[in-house]
Amino acid sequence: MEIPVIKMDELHGEKRLETLSLLHDACAQWGFFWLENHGIEEDLMHKIKGLVNKHYDQSMEKNFYNSEMANNLGAGNVVSNVDWECSFMYRHQPEPNTHDIPELVRTTIPKYAEEVIKLADQLGELMSENLGLEKDYLKKAFFNPSVGIKVAKYPRCSHPELVMGLRGHTDAGGIIILLQDDLVPGLEFLKDGRWMPIPPTQGNRIFVNLGDQIEVISNGIYKSICHQVVPNKNGSRLSIAAFYNPGPDAIVFPAPKLTYPSQYRFKDYLDFYSTSKFIDKVSRFQTTKMIFK
Repeated sequence: MEIPVIKMDELHGEKRLETLSLLHDACAQWGFFWLENHGIEEDLMHKIKGLVNKHYDQSMEKNFYNSEMANNLGAGNVVSNVDWECSFMYRHQPEPNTHDIPELVRTTIPKYAEEVIKLADQLGELMSENLGLEKDYLKKAFFNPSVGIKVAKYPRCSHPELVMGLRGHTDAGGIIILLQDDLVPGLEFLKDGRWMPIPPTQGNRIFVNLGDQIEVISNGIYKSICHQVVPNKNGSRLSIAAFYNPGPDAIVFPAPKLTYPSQYRFKDYLDFYSTSKFIDKVSRFQTTKMIFK
């Protein structure tokens, strides 16, 4: 199966409707997709990757391999309930923690975060449009969105069969924009009951997946999908995951326009159905909701 590829530039021409349809299918059937021509400068993407890799080589790798977890794995023991990763978290908004992250990336990561916000806002507007909601619905529902970036390296692993890079999970938040390794694989998503490998990045692509709150707000139309990271024998994998999430005080609930009618007597529904059998089901539910509210 080919992972959907959304070309953002085609949203501004004669392929707009086709591209919107492709995005809707990706969100509803997959919960993840590749994004091309997204507007984030390729030089900035290369710069942040290079700086993170440099920091890992200088300051993180040695400490990781000297850790108790790495020593246990080196002795051939299964390592469970922990992840074979080393990482740090940058919180961009509402309260930045710039001084808590490595000095080497203190200028570049905030700049990248600003570009991520612009892209996430665009994606939110497109998803809202596809769901038949107001253009700014998701942004308003997120109520002062919080934005953070998890910077991780999944170190080369001599016994990948004994440990997980990152255990299977769905993401708690909203829209996740992933800048990942150009060479080393490891990310896998659960698709139709099977783990599907996500290949390393090609060109200026960015990988996007949806979090739990998008599934809730869309009333299950869009999906958050379980994913994991498996370690690699031959190299260390880079992951720079930006999280565009609801603000801490956001009250999350399904968009009322997308929910089914809350309650009605079946006989009343049948009476209405007899005059609306051949209209679109979604329109019938919307009308039913208005009649029986």
